[in-house]
Amino acid sequence: MSIRGGRWFATALLMLAGTTAFAAPPSVGTAGEFALSGPMTQGGVLLGVAPLNAVDLRLDGQPVPFDRDRRFLIAFDRDARTQALLTARLADGRLIEQKLAVAPRAWRIEHIDAPMRLTRDSQAFMALRKPELERIAAARTVRGDSGGWRQRFIRPRPGRISGVFGAQRIYQGTPGAYHSGVDIAGATGAVVVAPADGVVILAADRPFTLEGNLLMLDHGHGLNSAFLHLSRINVKLGDHIVRGQPIGAVGSTGRATGPHLHWAVKWNEARVDPLFLTDQLGATLCSTAPRCAQ
Repeated sequence: MSIRGGRWFATALLMLAGTTAFAAPPSVGTAGEFALSGPMTQGGVLLGVAPLNAVDLRLDGQPVPFDRDRRFLIAFDRDARTQALLTARLADGRLIEQKLAVAPRAWRIEHIDAPMRLTRDSQAFMALRKPELERIAAARTVRGDSGGWRQRFIRPRPGRISGVFGAQRIYQGTPGAYHSGVDIAGATGAVVVAPADGVVILAADRPFTLEGNLLMLDHGHGLNSAFLHLSRINVKLGDHIVRGQPIGAVGSTGRATGPHLHWAVKWNEARVDPLFLTDQLGATLCSTAPRCAQ
């Protein structure tokens, strides 16, 4: 699989319109093969079935959890390399390998003829920021028992996508940080719901310097969501949340130019495109998995 530039962008648009379906993995796998379904691209999320009798599963050497029915989820970072290696160790000691070709995406890049503004790095700012980053990192190490990763995700609120995943500005040749989630337009106070089942792993008791009122949910198997700039948070640390449950409200807290919801998703250390979990893409992905809530 090697699709580049405008050709890939056109393909991605078709996928987001629901006109490109995933290949459905079989309900019962084989002893020597993986079954994978999903967009094998930067920022993509895949559902898989491990080979029969698999006792250990890894992506590029990193452990991948799988359920008793051998279902698992993997994802690729926005800047993932174009090749990855999926391996399974079987009970008899054999090793099954599958090379994965990860298609690059044509990101929305904006060139700005102005120098990049320096971020605040004063001692006073970093004194506030360091413990916030530590709390976020600690939250992402939590591994709960949620099966939300198996569900069809819904958007946390309706509305116009005002900021796309992966977009980046280049300031006189110097790249700025890319947009790590999607922005959904909305008025202050508009309800935000859980896109899938999860456990609250962080609920800010006061606004963070950049994220504002920050809420994070663990969906299981290393997949988690973060909701930024909220005007209020309706849930507390440790709560078990169900898909569609109100969890907060749109706001403009933290470093935000106006009210909107920033929704970011990570799988382990990989930042992924939340829209790959929703809409027709999510429906197709979910339809291949047993016990997947529709």
